[in-house]
Amino acid sequence: MSVEAFISYLQFEKNYSKHTITAYRKDILHFTDFASKEFDLDSIDTIGYTIIRSWIVSLVDQGISNRSINRKISSLRAYYGFLQKTEQITVSPLAKHKALKTQKKVEVPFSEQEMTKIIQEIPYNDDFEGARDKLIIELLYTTGIRRAELVNIKIQDLDLSKGVFKVLGKRNKERILPILPSTSQMLADYLDYRAALENIQDQEHLFLTRGGLKIYETLVYRTINKYFSLVSPKVKKSPHILRHTFATHLLNRGADLNSVKELLGHSSLASTQVYTHNSIAELKKVHLNAHPRNKK
Repeated sequence: MSVEAFISYLQFEKNYSKHTITAYRKDILHFTDFASKEFDLDSIDTIGYTIIRSWIVSLVDQGISNRSINRKISSLRAYYGFLQKTEQITVSPLAKHKALKTQKKVEVPFSEQEMTKIIQEIPYNDDFEGARDKLIIELLYTTGIRRAELVNIKIQDLDLSKGVFKVLGKRNKERILPILPSTSQMLADYLDYRAALENIQDQEHLFLTRGGLKIYETLVYRTINKYFSLVSPKVKKSPHILRHTFATHLLNRGADLNSVKELLGHSSLASTQVYTHNSIAELKKVHLNAHPRNKK
């Protein structure tokens, strides 16, 4: 019962996304199942840390990464925080738990040369899907929006006269983003193809399949992978790498951290600072090449 109340709390009070809620539920039910099978417990609400530690050991033994284990523990921590908030327990069993050590995950952005190639040199099909795919790449790169945000853009969110559009981000937080002139032209071309579709079932959404349905997140991922495989040797090619590329390129060219934070829709600067390591590397390169004290 407490688990379902917690899920409702995440959905209606915290406004978490469906994806996040599904992950939280899965993690908590997985631990509940472990506690039932290994310790014959009917509820995890009043357990001690030793049982959680046993679960962590079992996850390590299964070869699950420390990063994934930390995410699962984060779900449990949120659950016990909810139980404290609703006065069902007084102290969380995870109060003194320390996260497992993880290696820093370095994501390599696409270069400016790769981005130029993907927009200017790839022969996109001269049809609806070609115009749509090119616009998807352009919009992800020039605005830094998340994949889910792109999928959910509606026609009414666009204000082409002002050159802006509205995005509904995490926890239903809205932000207004600018549209570059080059993007506006691609958008106009795509809208012409879209208007010519025979059967549009999802009228309100901007991005559609050829069958007139709203696109889905897997399609966006496949699109990025397909086209970037033609221009980039990088192993990871995903919509998130384009978001990373957007932030890195802005910072490399002198944009201030607060502005990038607002464009990305981050709630704190700490989230944005993960993108600064590449811009610092660029600054070091400029410093090395330009300073007279450096021996050429």
